[in-house]
Amino acid sequence: MNKPLLVLNAGSSSIKLTLFDAGLREVLTGVADAIGGASSLRVGEMRRDMPMPDHIAALAAILDALAGQGVTLDGLGAVGHRVVHGGTALTAPTRITPRTRAAIADCIPLAPLHNPHNLAAIDAITALAPDLPQVACFDTAFHASNPALATEYALPPEITAQGIRRYGFHGLSYAALTRLLPEVAGHLPQRLLACHLGNGASLCAIRDGQSVATTMGYSPLEGLTMGTRTGSIDGNAVLRLAEERGIDATRALLNHRSGLLGLSGLSADMRALSEVGTARARFAIDHFCYWAARHAGSLVMAMGGLDAVVFTGGIGENARDIRAAIVAHLGWLGAELDPERNATNGPRLSSEASRVAIWMIRADEEREIARGVQSVLRAQA
Repeated sequence: MNKPLLVLNAGSSSIKLTLFDAGLREVLTGVADAIGGASSLRVGEMRRDMPMPDHIAALAAILDALAGQGVTLDGLGAVGHRVVHGGTALTAPTRITPRTRAAIADCIPLAPLHNPHNLAAIDAITALAPDLPQVACFDTAFHASNPALATEYALPPEITAQGIRRYGFHGLSYAALTRLLPEVAGHLPQRLLACHLGNGASLCAIRDGQSVATTMGYSPLEGLTMGTRTGSIDGNAVLRLAEERGIDATRALLNHRSGLLGLSGLSADMRALSEVGTARARFAIDHFCYWAARHAGSLVMAMGGLDAVVFTGGIGENARDIRAAIVAHLGWLGAELDPERNATNGPRLSSEASRVAIWMIRADEEREIARGVQSVLRAQA
C-alpha cells in the first residue's frame, strides 16, 4: 500500500489528526480544539478560529482543510482511529465493520465521554467514503494480558460479569514504548515500570513486554493524582458525595474539578503550578509525586522486581523536577538520576551508579495506530 494513512484521535472536546506516508513518516499534523466552545482549527501551517458546534462539524472542517492542502479521502489508503474502550472483546487493531461498530457502541457505558466521539468520526468517514478501509486501535487493548488477580475487584461474579472490573488505559502509549525503548536502550528490560504522566496519568508494570498491572481501572479516574481527576478514592466517600450533591455534580467534581486543580485551587497545569510557587501549589505537586511513587511500589511487586523506569507523556517528557522527585521516592529501589542527563531530557536519565536504568521516551501513539492499521491491512491482503 503506497497511499498515505490518516490517523484521527477524537477526544471529548478535540479531534487530533496525523497524516503518515506509506513509510510511516509524519507528513502533516493538526487539531480541531475546544469543540462546542471558542473552537479553533490548525492543519499544518493553517490556523483559524471558527465555530465547530460538535464533532461532526469539526471533522468536516478538518476534511475541508486537508482538501485545501491536496489531501482527499479518495487519495488515502486507510483511516486509523484511537478508540478509548474496547472492553474484553476488542483487544487488537480491528477493521471497522458493522459488527465492530456495534461492539464499540456496546462499550459506550464503559467510556461515555469518549467512545461516542470515536464513533462519530468513524461514522462520518463511512458516510463520505464507504469503501475506504478504517481500523480501530484500542487504548485498553495493551492491558488484556493482565491476569484476573489484577483486573477483578472483590465483587460477586455476577457484578464482574456486568463489566465492573479494571481495564486500564494509555495502552497505545505503552505499546509504543515497548517498540521504541529497545532502539535507545539496546534491549527491552524484563521488568519495566512505565510512567505515562500528563493531564491524565497512569503507571504500567510491563514484564517481558506485556502489561501485568496498571493503575487506571474501570475508568481513567482510578489511580494517580491527575490534572483534574482525583485518582483513587474510597467508594464510601463517593457515595456520600453523590447523596449530598447528586450524581452529575459528583461526576463533574471527581473528573473535572479535582486532582492538581482541586488541590491547588489554581490550575491543572503542572508547569503553571511550578511557576506560581504557593504553598497550595507545592502541596499539589508533592501529592502528585508521592502517589505516583506509592503506586509504583505496588507495580514493582506485581513484576517481582524492577530493572528500568521510563517516563513519557507531557509531564514525563518535559517536567525535570517532577521526574527527579518521583525517582527520589524510588531511591530505596536503587534508582538514581544523573542531574545533567535529566536536565537535557535524556533519553537516558540514570546515573552510572544507579541499579535501575531510567529513560525518557516521547509518546508515539499516533504512529502506533498507523502501525496497527498497516498490520490489519497486510493481514487482509
